[in-house]
Amino acid sequence: MGAARAGFRVLLEDVMPGNLHHARESIRRQLNARALPAVTFVSSIEDAVREADLVMDCVPDELESKLEILWLVDRMAPPRTVLATPTTSLSIADLGSCTNRPEKCIAIAASVEALTGGPERDLVLRAGPATSEETVALLSDFWEKLGFRPVLERDAGP
Repeated sequence: MGAARAGFRVLLEDVMPGNLHHARESIRRQLNARALPAVTFVSSIEDAVREADLVMDCVPDELESKLEILWLVDRMAPPRTVLATPTTSLSIADLGSCTNRPEKCIAIAASVEALTGGPERDLVLRAGPATSEETVALLSDFWEKLGFRPVLERDAGP
């Protein structure tokens, strides 16, 4: 929700239609609004990532789940798209090496739940050896606009 409030166009996708309905209603209640101009609800990953500059997943912090979503997004998103994944336990160097764009892969060293709290907190971004400075700058700028203070760590990799 913070991304939409900061002026970013947000597309939400979930394999479970009920989850999308629940998210839509929850956001409407929070905003006291009928329309959500900056938030679009889509029914497929392909629709969600087709024009994305940044994709952030919300799958469980488990290796198989992360590999599956990164594999799908990597194949469907444009080459410019940055893949950001919240993880407290997995190596972004390892995850990025399983994509065709390790230079565009970065980890957010937090749980999804931690990202939905209040602003003005430090947020650790973990970059792999192949992560480009452009990727780090894009993610740092994104989180700063949401009121976080990004702190960069380097993942040494395999």
